[in-house]
Amino acid sequence: MKALFKYFKGYGKECVLGPLFKLLEASFELLIPLVVVQIIDVGIAEGDRTYIVKMCLIMVALGIIGLVCSLTAQFFSAKAAVGFSARVKQALFHHIQGLSYSEIDTIGTSTMVTRMTSDINQLQSGVNLTLRLFLRSPFIVFGAMIMAFTINVKAAVVFVVVIPLLSVVVYGIMLLTIPMYRKVQNALDQVLSRTRANLTGVRVIRAFSKEEEEISRFEKANHELVGIQTAVGSISALMNPLTFAIINTGIIWLVYRGAVQVDQGIITQGEVVALVNYMSQILIELIKLANLIITVTKAVACAGRISGVLQIQSSMTEGTYDGENGRVVNDRCAVEFADVSVRYCNASEDSLQGITLEVKKGSVIGIIGGTGSGKTTLVNLIPRFYDVTKGTVRVDGMDVKEYRYQTLRDKIGIVPQKSVLFTGTIRSNMQWGKKDATDEEIMKALEIAQAKEFVLQKDGGLDAEVAQGGKNFSGGQRQRLAIARAIVKHPKILILDDSASALDYATDAALRKAIREMEDPPTLFIVSQRTASMMHADQILVLEDGEAAGLGTHEELLKTCEVYKEIYDSQFKKEAKGGVANA
Repeated sequence: MKALFKYFKGYGKECVLGPLFKLLEASFELLIPLVVVQIIDVGIAEGDRTYIVKMCLIMVALGIIGLVCSLTAQFFSAKAAVGFSARVKQALFHHIQGLSYSEIDTIGTSTMVTRMTSDINQLQSGVNLTLRLFLRSPFIVFGAMIMAFTINVKAAVVFVVVIPLLSVVVYGIMLLTIPMYRKVQNALDQVLSRTRANLTGVRVIRAFSKEEEEISRFEKANHELVGIQTAVGSISALMNPLTFAIINTGIIWLVYRGAVQVDQGIITQGEVVALVNYMSQILIELIKLANLIITVTKAVACAGRISGVLQIQSSMTEGTYDGENGRVVNDRCAVEFADVSVRYCNASEDSLQGITLEVKKGSVIGIIGGTGSGKTTLVNLIPRFYDVTKGTVRVDGMDVKEYRYQTLRDKIGIVPQKSVLFTGTIRSNMQWGKKDATDEEIMKALEIAQAKEFVLQKDGGLDAEVAQGGKNFSGGQRQRLAIARAIVKHPKILILDDSASALDYATDAALRKAIREMEDPPTLFIVSQRTASMMHADQILVLEDGEAAGLGTHEELLKTCEVYKEIYDSQFKKEAKGGVANA
């Protein structure tokens, strides 16, 4: 929690004024029983209606002043809490954006979403209630006890017994529930993770009729969460009955002793009423304090989880080269892999091992291999989404670790396996590649990506709406729009990571031909399962189990690489047989 205190900067005034006005409100509240004493012992006892009206007006005035102070305190507390949580959320989002893929993979998407939403909202509620009640409730409790002693010392002794007993109950329950609330949040993470996985893969689940199995797995995670919440709720539920029992016992004793002392003339009826009022105030405030402690306990647990993410440091360190300091780069080689090996975090084996490859500028390199052979891992090293565990990756002759992230990634256009489009318009999505891209540049990129035709058919053209995730486009249309978005920025290196899988062969061929015919064509990496997509590449790298199984042209690999030949035969011989059968 201490690590988050810096985000209160700029809200010091609100953090002081909120509790201060709450204390003012509490002070006026403590005065009301004294007014009641005067009404009973003077006004009612002497039958002085004027005095009763006068004291009632004073009591109303104290209530109105207290209300104004309360509303003012609420305003300052809410402003500080909302501002604080907004800064924490912004800092957390910024920090997550700076983490490498390795840390993001380790933490998990659902966990980060929980931290950004549920945890921060809980923290905001905790801060708000703390500013309003953390000083007010103890002030009322001890203030009521002091005021009771000013009325009658002997009768007020009960306060000295009741308050420590209540403190033991409240503090004991707090110690028991704090670690349990941490478990609740962790269980909530599991439920959210399961929910997200189900919603993301709902089509696959239905395709394989796995609904019942997934429902069962969700119910198991949900039951674990319910079990922990029930346990912590049962303990927390003891707070109110125990505090009520102690307070009501104190009130019973107070009324009994007060009645005896009134009969003996030691204390007045008004003073007994005032003492009961003070005891009731303590009861109300301790109930508020109990709820505050539960909320703060949750908030502290959430703050620890948020701090835990903020304390995670990226395993990658940004370089310093920004392209403007006169460094000499390799004019011949666009990308070079020198004995590269990669092992993912917590993995037992390397995903890539001993890859050596030189790619000349303007050339086309195909990367093919079975599922899990390391194709995507290899191309993700170029924009430095991951760091190598051994060897070196160079872009323009310079180690990618020496570049500033933006300088390196400005050179590269990458279209990942999953084509992601963002809510907005086609134009706004295209401008992700280049903020100031003109309509002419966008249309040219769409033409190269074979997307111009269907974009022009859309109502609004470039202003056509794009739903979340591009769900209002087909898979092939999303892929072509994603390719166009990468082309808009005129990258020196273009990576198509199995990004034409939804395109037919003719469209795929037209796309590759258009890219080659671009003015100042980029160095092109084509990752694909199709041999047809890379038959005309300058070089083809064949991967098998993370190792290079072959490197050469299509014709060379058919002669020398058994893995490539098997892939080729599995695709083209099937097509040939299908053609004969159809004939």
